[in-house]
Amino acid sequence: MRVLVTGGTGFTGSHLVRRLLARGDEVRVLDAAPGLFHGELTRLGAQVSLGSVTDPALVDRLVAGTDLVFHLAAAFRQINLPKRAYREINAQGTRHVAEAGLRHRVRRLVYCSTQGVHGHVAQIPGHEGSPIAPEDFYQQTKYEGEQLLWEVAVQGLEACVVRPMGIYGPGDPGRFLMLFRAVRRGRFLMFGDGEVFYHPCYIDNLVDAFELAAEHPKAPGETYLIGDDRYVSLNELVGATGRSLGTGVRIVYLPYAPLWLAAAACEAVCWPFGIEPPLFRRRAEWFRQTRAFTIDKVRRELGFEPRVGLDEGLTRTAAWYKEHGYL
Repeated sequence: MRVLVTGGTGFTGSHLVRRLLARGDEVRVLDAAPGLFHGELTRLGAQVSLGSVTDPALVDRLVAGTDLVFHLAAAFRQINLPKRAYREINAQGTRHVAEAGLRHRVRRLVYCSTQGVHGHVAQIPGHEGSPIAPEDFYQQTKYEGEQLLWEVAVQGLEACVVRPMGIYGPGDPGRFLMLFRAVRRGRFLMFGDGEVFYHPCYIDNLVDAFELAAEHPKAPGETYLIGDDRYVSLNELVGATGRSLGTGVRIVYLPYAPLWLAAAACEAVCWPFGIEPPLFRRRAEWFRQTRAFTIDKVRRELGFEPRVGLDEGLTRTAAWYKEHGYL
């Protein structure tokens, strides 16, 4: 098939693009920046265009003639990015992609949102019907993107929304790399009691879900939370990360409140100068927010089953970090 992947040169998108190319699809990629994997994906045969989903003419040109669209492009927690840019990319950009999909009669559009639209999960496990309670502008505008997608979809566009949990795996340059580096030192600073739940999502499991969302007849009009087979406490996650590295790790428990106050102060000092703060509140809230969900709906309706468990996923991720000099 002919497929467009927006946000395709980054961590998540590149794994999807590789899967599509391996199965013989003709793949177009739209991304605002080359990302880590631009060269590799081009060599594999992807047609990569640099640009933004905020450009409706460019989006229209790339959607034309495609069968499937996977919309992954997003402004993701860049601390100094204006709120206006989040809305233009995450919300209005999604409208541009959806309208082009409707205009060119693509067979289906899969939109990658986030479980973050549910915010802190007070009643666990959360599910697709749990309250929508975004806690930052990224999460808020991703949900606005969902709403704009459905406004277009009712006009005749087949669409599905996927809300992934905490994505990780080989090629992830973000939060999990920080976790691995902290654990490797043999001492992990845990702010709070570490019993807050976190729901990981190994990248191959997510790509499996993307394929099901694009192909299964029950998917159109639906929203699915996607994650691994179980959620874990932060204490469990740190211990499992240590095992993947073959490293013993001692958890040192510290109160959470001073971390949050330090993060707020750091933002206040750095923001006026346009400096990326080394510590900010969204990062601190990883120790506070409960993220625990059931994936019963996608299992029941699409037959999704996570193939890679936490220990195997972390081991594969550790091996990639070591091979590429991150650890």
